[in-house]
Amino acid sequence: MPANKYALLRYRIIDRCISNSAKPFPTKEDLRQACEDALYGSDGENISESTIEKDLWAMRNENDLGFHAPISYSKAHKGYFYTDEDYSISDLSLNEIDLDALNFAADTIMQFRNIPIFSQYENAIEKIVSRLKISPDVNDRSSDRFIQFEEAPEVKGLEHLTPLLEAIRERKEVAFEYEKFSDGSLKPHRNHPYLLKEYRNRWYLIAWEAEKSDYRTYALDRMKALQVKKKTFETHSDFNSDRFFEHSIGITEIDSEPVRIVLNCNQVRGKYLESQPIHSSQRITWLEDGNAEVTLNVLITYELIAELLSYGPSTRVVEPLQLRDRLQATLEENLAQYL
Repeated sequence: MPANKYALLRYRIIDRCISNSAKPFPTKEDLRQACEDALYGSDGENISESTIEKDLWAMRNENDLGFHAPISYSKAHKGYFYTDEDYSISDLSLNEIDLDALNFAADTIMQFRNIPIFSQYENAIEKIVSRLKISPDVNDRSSDRFIQFEEAPEVKGLEHLTPLLEAIRERKEVAFEYEKFSDGSLKPHRNHPYLLKEYRNRWYLIAWEAEKSDYRTYALDRMKALQVKKKTFETHSDFNSDRFFEHSIGITEIDSEPVRIVLNCNQVRGKYLESQPIHSSQRITWLEDGNAEVTLNVLITYELIAELLSYGPSTRVVEPLQLRDRLQATLEENLAQYL
């Protein structure tokens, strides 16, 4: 079985320890502690001795790895050593595909290093990058000539992520003031937090609003004076985070049943949707005239309408009639502004 990326990192750390002439014959605990410190730091996960035992076996015997490391145990020194003093797996580099995959993963994660909830892992990420020698400096942007990642824009409300996550985990009530877009006024809310969700670089809280006896969605950037209360709550048995947005495109969840939506798209739009579906229920049938019939089983939400409007003349709603009427009315209002 191919080793996962974290196992490959541990192998290199173990190799470095065994090859270190300044501290020869490392014990199993020495190897375990070195891996734990290098990969996770003081605030990270734990690595067990059984994991190190499996790693040592794999480095010696796993044919897929190709290391065949001459690792032996010295009873006299109570530690591990290489029977071939010149051996090191550093001479057996990861292939280019592995290095590229790890480089992409590290760069992607580093985009979020300034977000409070992720910043605690920055040191661990830097250590992983440096151990692999992908880049000695995580701020080195020399690869920008060849690769450009989408930048996560600075948005308000990110400071609420950590306390809200704590409240969700510990089932504690939260209180905050919520700003209305229309006039900027603030309204107090106290509710039960259930889920944090990101949509198009903005974060939202899904919570149970006791006064409304329903679930509500709140944008974190409109929250003020957030407080996590000591009072706890029991979660509703009907809430399933995996299925709450099952039929939604975007962040809006409405109390209705999903409907079958049929779109007629030209070839270019059809190819685009084929390569990047807008929902898991999407199905595409290619018609004889070269157009595509796209079907969805979703809720009719604001985000769905905005998405369809962005397609312009490349896409026509075939059914249902209510969606056609809403799009037509919106387009007529838009046109009226230019007449």
